[in-house]
Amino acid sequence: MKQKLTAIDLFCGCGGMSKGLQDAGFEISAGVDIEPNYICTFSHNFPNAKSLQIDLAETSPKEFMQTIGINRGELGLLVGGPPCQGFSKNVPRKKRFSDDPRNKLIEVFLDYCEALQPRFVILENVAEMKNGFEQVYTDEILSRLKGYKITPMTLNAADYGVPQKRRRAFFIANRENIKFKPPEPTHSKDEQSLFELPNYVTVWEAIGDLPSKEHTENEDVFCEYKKTPFSDFQKLMRNGSKTVKNHVARFLQPKQFERISSIEAGQGLRDLPKHLQTKSGYSGAYGRLTKEMVAPTITRWVFHPGSGRWGHPVDKRLLTIREIARIQSFPDDFEFIGSYTQRAGQLGNAVPPLLARKIAESILAQCGISKAESNSINFSNSSRSSALGKSKAMA
Repeated sequence: MKQKLTAIDLFCGCGGMSKGLQDAGFEISAGVDIEPNYICTFSHNFPNAKSLQIDLAETSPKEFMQTIGINRGELGLLVGGPPCQGFSKNVPRKKRFSDDPRNKLIEVFLDYCEALQPRFVILENVAEMKNGFEQVYTDEILSRLKGYKITPMTLNAADYGVPQKRRRAFFIANRENIKFKPPEPTHSKDEQSLFELPNYVTVWEAIGDLPSKEHTENEDVFCEYKKTPFSDFQKLMRNGSKTVKNHVARFLQPKQFERISSIEAGQGLRDLPKHLQTKSGYSGAYGRLTKEMVAPTITRWVFHPGSGRWGHPVDKRLLTIREIARIQSFPDDFEFIGSYTQRAGQLGNAVPPLLARKIAESILAQCGISKAESNSINFSNSSRSSALGKSKAMA
């Protein structure tokens, strides 16, 4: 049975991983998630893929395969990012435990791997998952993916041109017996890096070309760019777009607006006037970004000023949905569906497409497959042997 270089995205969210894979040359055949607003955004941006709103924990892999119309061993790539809140460092340590039901979805993903037997597997999660709970889940991944060569790695999105400090764990597995190496970084935090890489992309290099907004301007319409792009990242995100959507700010309550507008870029909770202080809060709460910094990790709470440093460095407001999308490296033609808080949640849980793309391109390169070839490659026995031979020759 021949197989095209297709991918199925389990726990797909809004489609960050799928977008990166698509840009690298994969064909996205299906996306699956339990959240209806996630699936709405996914289906809007991947109209040629099957979009399924189902609970994978309650759906057998056999039933799923019948629904999709795929047989064991036919799939090129299975990817998934099972919900990670049970591992997240944003959850107090005393409330983290290995048997958290949210962690068990990793086992569900492995069930699907065993049933589908794809050529490649990518499992993504928070960085803490790799070593958390004495590596119990890492050990399970390594033991259950029999017949696969598995490469665990922890990557920082900022190293790959994403304007955000975001560390994530990846497990990349293949049945070609290739020991994958992590993708080579394209950016560096040092001004004089050993390999003369460009510096990390800053907040202003990411969003500085987008129109200024007031926090009361929350009508979601297409708007024109009012500046020419002045960074390579901005040009990449525009990708030929003439207008931009989702550039909408969250309306702030009077007290929230007073807090944000009382401090300057780079300041936060500790700098608030005494009458606006809160009893407690995160270190970056009510904080405003600076133009020169690399953004902190975008979370699903990015819609709330008290949950982190989400204030715009110039305008007195929170980041717009489009600015959040830029910081997550979603291109401007990728549209998000739902309320402001729903879209913020989609973005906070997404894999940065640019990071996913770099991983996918690295996998293809190490298999000896170019992006041009990936659109027509068939994983028959002969083509698999050819790809493996190329990889060994490269080594």
